[in-house]
Amino acid sequence: MGRPPQIFAASGLLRLPPDAAPRKRSLLMEHAVSLTGVRRARICYVPTAVGDDPAAIAAFGQAFDDTAHTVTHLRLFPQPNHADVRAHLLAQDLIWVGGGSVVNLLAVWRAHRLDAVMREAWEAGVVLGGGSAGSICWHVGGSTDSFSDDLDPVTDALAFLPYSNGVHHDLPDQPRRARFHEYVGSGLLPAGYATDDGTGLHYVGTALAEAVTSTEGADAYRVEVDATGVVSERPLGARLLS
Repeated sequence: MGRPPQIFAASGLLRLPPDAAPRKRSLLMEHAVSLTGVRRARICYVPTAVGDDPAAIAAFGQAFDDTAHTVTHLRLFPQPNHADVRAHLLAQDLIWVGGGSVVNLLAVWRAHRLDAVMREAWEAGVVLGGGSAGSICWHVGGSTDSFSDDLDPVTDALAFLPYSNGVHHDLPDQPRRARFHEYVGSGLLPAGYATDDGTGLHYVGTALAEAVTSTEGADAYRVEVDATGVVSERPLGARLLS
């Protein structure tokens, strides 16, 4: 395809409410599509993390019904809806993974050997993207409410990117920031990157190329243990999309 391996990993505000006309897609989603570099992108939505919820599939398709993009989906319950899943994914320009349970997502993907197919697609130049669970999955791991509201660690994600990932970092009703700091500080997770809602991380290869946001005041952060053994958080100055 001539594209380098790219991943766009984001938190929140990926789709707009129905009354948000004339724009039907968030700036983050439009940015993800722009990374393909093509005017008519082939986009596959993967809603494994919400158990292939038909409403999620319909909403994603409707968000693009005013475009020339070709939108499909990959359903794995009760069986894949494509005879050759590998061929379908490798034919895409963008694979977008929805949020939900990252733990269930990883288990189902591995059962279907989709982890290997996703790596092959990434290395072939298909842009991989997603929000929340669809962000954590590409990293080593992060904190998740897949098990309970306690935000337990998940440490066995796909690790295409050798970093931890904190999503919804600024969520007011959950201690997302504190848990992420705790797991990085203890060494349970490696140093990594976190995103406020409305913010995404664009990786080229395994290097962070840029952080972008659709929300004024939101940011992304580098989280690591400093020379004194204390967890440090450095704002990255995410570029505001317009």
